[in-house]
Amino acid sequence: MLRKIAAVTMLSLGLTACDNNEVGDVSLGLFTLKDIKIENLKDDVVTGVTCHIASVEADFSLADPSDSSISCRQTGDITPEMIAKIDKSKSGEVVFRKSKSIFFKSMKVRRIYDSENQTLLYLSYTTKETEGSFKHSLSTVPLWGTKAYSTAVITK
Repeated sequence: MLRKIAAVTMLSLGLTACDNNEVGDVSLGLFTLKDIKIENLKDDVVTGVTCHIASVEADFSLADPSDSSISCRQTGDITPEMIAKIDKSKSGEVVFRKSKSIFFKSMKVRRIYDSENQTLLYLSYTTKETEGSFKHSLSTVPLWGTKAYSTAVITK
């Protein structure tokens, strides 16, 4: 059983190291095996949005810490056609998922549409409670100034 856990751990560490979305890697010190990894995430549907996610990764650990932050900005056109394709429910839809543990903990990014304010919300969160709370971070991208703003339909 221990061999299986070790194999899964090494495989997951190998996959993490090969991430081609990584744009930054900051060591947390000489005497720690934890680093802050910064990744970029392009929204597959709203292609004019790019998010940067910073999270702590612990080498040789069965689970990464749950702390993370997210910042999203408009980096290209956002069209009415893109907004028409997204899930407009209150829970939105998952646009990114990354394993943070071999014990089913993951980090997810959810896109939620605030129709009243014509704003896209990107919520980063972990799926396991840590130290009494679920860790999360929020970033918003207003549609103001985009092609989608003037034609966005406000629905309640």
